[in-house]
Amino acid sequence: MFHSVPRRPICDIGRASVGAGEAARSGQKKKGLLSIFADHCSFVTGQRLRRACQIGELYSNLYSERTRWTLVGNIWRRFQSKHAPAGKLVAALAGVFMWDNEKIQDEEIRRCGLELQALDAAKCLNTASGTVSGQLETGWEMVMEEKDFRVWKRPIPNSHLYEYRVLGSYNDVTPRQFFNVQLDTEYRKKWDSLVIKLEVVDRDVDTGSEVVHWATHFPYPMYSRDYVYVRRYSVDADNNLMVLVSRAVQHPRVPETQEFVRVHSYQSKMVIRPHKSFDENGFDYLLTYSDNPQTVFPRYCVSWMVSSGMPDFLEKLHTAALRAKNLEVGIHDYAGVIKSSDTNRQPSQERLSGESPHTGGPGQIYA
Repeated sequence: MFHSVPRRPICDIGRASVGAGEAARSGQKKKGLLSIFADHCSFVTGQRLRRACQIGELYSNLYSERTRWTLVGNIWRRFQSKHAPAGKLVAALAGVFMWDNEKIQDEEIRRCGLELQALDAAKCLNTASGTVSGQLETGWEMVMEEKDFRVWKRPIPNSHLYEYRVLGSYNDVTPRQFFNVQLDTEYRKKWDSLVIKLEVVDRDVDTGSEVVHWATHFPYPMYSRDYVYVRRYSVDADNNLMVLVSRAVQHPRVPETQEFVRVHSYQSKMVIRPHKSFDENGFDYLLTYSDNPQTVFPRYCVSWMVSSGMPDFLEKLHTAALRAKNLEVGIHDYAGVIKSSDTNRQPSQERLSGESPHTGGPGQIYA
């Protein structure tokens, strides 16, 4: 009436229990091997990190911060030249500044020098219509005419902002002094009362390009602004030109803070042509400038602030250049040892008076 249930032999049950025990021991053995391997990797990684820290401490004791960053930059450029795609990814993750992508190229300097050809054409500018008979582009509207300079503006396409152009001449100061005054960091802190902070944070030894962090007061009730920009200058003795180019960049050493409003869009191009030589009084200059100060004011308000602030700034710059010419202050001579057609150069360490030397300064004339 009841069906019988087949029973497994006792030997089969024993073999099954033995197999389960062996599988458990095998799993434990694998876990043990993995644990040993992980411990070994942790030990090796820790040793290498400690060694890297020791090497870093050694170099920090032997070399200055500027020299250390130069060394790191050279190593980085070698790695990037061999592994370009991977280098960009590593740079983004590690916060490394990509000099090859951000530095001001020779072609930019050359194009900026060619813009000076518009000086003669600009002198034929019709102040009523804002048009030019010559090579200067159309669309410029004159907003100011003073004794020593004239200012034009034109709308930036697809933007509510303007681009400004200043054409000026001075006959009582040398081009060298006017050029040096714009570049000298410490001196600008003295003659420009709006400066809050001004320092060079990085430098490319190949081209002389520098990254500058500059914080400045803005008119009340606006917050102070700060700029991070790369700048490069060139003195061309063959063509009798001085060129200074600056534009905004992002740099990992200068992150945005709550203290200032960061200006991300900025560009400045200055070309100086002596009437005779770099050390004789008299020169013409052409400045092309634009930025986005991150304000909520309408376009005409921003234009008014720039137009009204420009004469005061240029007058302070002119006065500072006169003081430097008369050796009332000591400034750094950036053009002292630059030879013609020499792009891979370093500025002279000579100063025109007895003050101590220092590093470079801002590339823009107005912001």
